[in-house]
Amino acid sequence: MADGLNMQTRDGLGIASVMARKGVDAAAIGAVLGSDMPTRPSAVFTNVRTVIGTGPGTWLLIDEGAAPDFAETLAEQLAGLASVSDQSSGYTVVRLSGPDARTLMRRGAAIDIDPSVFGPGSAATTVIAHIGVIFWQIDDQPTYDVATFRSYAGSFRHWLDLGVAAL
Repeated sequence: MADGLNMQTRDGLGIASVMARKGVDAAAIGAVLGSDMPTRPSAVFTNVRTVIGTGPGTWLLIDEGAAPDFAETLAEQLAGLASVSDQSSGYTVVRLSGPDARTLMRRGAAIDIDPSVFGPGSAATTVIAHIGVIFWQIDDQPTYDVATFRSYAGSFRHWLDLGVAAL
């Protein structure tokens, strides 16, 4: 592992996709959840929840240490406002941090993640090594969380290992 990079698979996360019903805006959903809902590709951080704007009226919600009924509870809270789908077992999330994290992400992501345009709270849905990912920047260290479908986790890890070896 490169000295300037820390890599950690994040476990125990509750992950759900949320899609607003027709005519329901982000503010109405945010009022129920007690959180701002991004209206563009960005991430909002609260105590144990991260809300990532992934498209118009769609979000990925990630809760730390979520209960097994996380998505069901969320669906009950948002009844009539949004559709909720449990993604907890569908995604793998890897945290990359340290001075070399941005260098590694630049080698794979086909978007500009220069600090002048992609900083804390920025998020993107893109492709790395032909693998669909959602990633967001947490802080200036920089620290990124990268979510990919669990079925691609091995291939993504392979790309990470090759990228780390080249640092």
